[in-house]
Parts: sequence; C-alpha cells; structure tokens
Amino acid sequence: MPTLDGKVALVTGASRGIGRAISVALAKAGADVAVNFLADEAEARKVCSEVEKTGKALAVKADVSISDEVSRMVEAVQKGLGEISVLVNNAAISRPQLLEEITERDWDEILAVNLKSMFLVTQAVLPSMRKRRWGRIVNLSSVAAQTGGIIGPHYAASKAGCLGLTHSYAALLAKEGITVNAIAPALIETQMITSNPKARPEITPVGRFGTVEEVADVAVMLACNAYITGQTINVNGGWYMS
Repeated sequence: MPTLDGKVALVTGASRGIGRAISVALAKAGADVAVNFLADEAEARKVCSEVEKTGKALAVKADVSISDEVSRMVEAVQKGLGEISVLVNNAAISRPQLLEEITERDWDEILAVNLKSMFLVTQAVLPSMRKRRWGRIVNLSSVAAQTGGIIGPHYAASKAGCLGLTHSYAALLAKEGITVNAIAPALIETQMITSNPKARPEITPVGRFGTVEEVADVAVMLACNAYITGQTINVNGGWYMS
C-alpha cells in the first residue's frame, strides 16, 4: 500500500475531534503533520505529541477564515516542516439554531469558517503543489450537504458549498497530479455531535455513532490514492445512501 513517507500534511482545526484523529492517522502513514488550531494550544500540543511518535509535528495557530493568517500559517509550515503535499480542510464550527433565530451575522460566520477557509487555505498551498505536480486535498463536508442535517440551513449551505468547491478544484487540477475529494461524515462521536440533543444514534441504519478513527481511515486512503478525485466519500452509517 502506498505510504506518505516524506510528505508534509497540514490539517486545519486539528486540536480535537476528527481533525485530531486525521492528524495522528496521517502520521502513522508516514507524513509529518502541521496541526492547525485557533484557541486551544494545549490540546494542539497534545496532538503533536501523538504525531511525534512516528514523525515530525508543528502546532500552528491561525484563524483560517482570515487570509493574512492563512498566509502566515502556510509560511510557518513551509519553514518548519517543508512544502505541503497533503491538505485536509477540516476546520468548522457548528451552531444549532432554530430557523427564526439565525441572523445575518450567524450566516456570515458559519460560511466564513466552514467554506471560505477551504478556499483560502487551498489557494495558499496550491502554488507549491502545482510546481511539484503532486498534491492531495481532502475537504470535510457533512451529510447536512445532502439531507439538510440537524443543525440548520447556514451549516448545511456551508457544507454543500464544500462539495461544489471540491468538484471544481478536482476538475481543474486533475491533469496536474493533484486530487481533490470530500468526506461527508454523519453522527461522528465528537463534542459537536454529542452536545446536540437532536443527534441520536438510531437515526442511522447501523444504529450507532461513528468514530473519528473511521473518518480518519478514509482521509488516509484519499491521501494515498492517485486515481480517486472529485468524489464525496460518505461516512455516515447509512443515513444517506448515494
């Protein structure tokens, strides 16, 4: 099976949950990993400690919805670990709200963190990938993009936008050795899900929450595969069957 030996991965929103699991899994596959975080440096350093059992790690603070911070983050990763070959756009926020409670500010913030950030970070790492004609980009979407989900239209729209972004980049970069894919999880046992009373394991046909490791397995597979591109891999316990 292909490995990621000698590759540098950047995972956004990696201090906990799915991002944390993907960081550790990529390291086990051979990659050195940059662990992006926004506020919780202590948790990010714990992730780095796990990564360092098999490779190099770098904790890098940045608000990935702000272009200047993205530029500084990418520069720091390049100086600390090397050119980025694998990007996992995982950073996101969830704000369960009643329909009538969603404000313009809520909409703008969700779209900025969950979708705009994917564009900003992807644009920042692409020049190096295109120059070397090798890259793997994995975007974390959600079953909400396909069904509306249980959080709200602002969240669902941000995750649906992720799929359009994935398809466009995949088509434009396919001949340059760069693959772009999305993962659409559902009811993964993270703080985001377990704190939402609407999230019940019986929603899924398999009747349980998924694990962060089950999502991470798919991320590593996509990072190692050169032929899969423009796809959405559903890790959802059968909730949405495509």
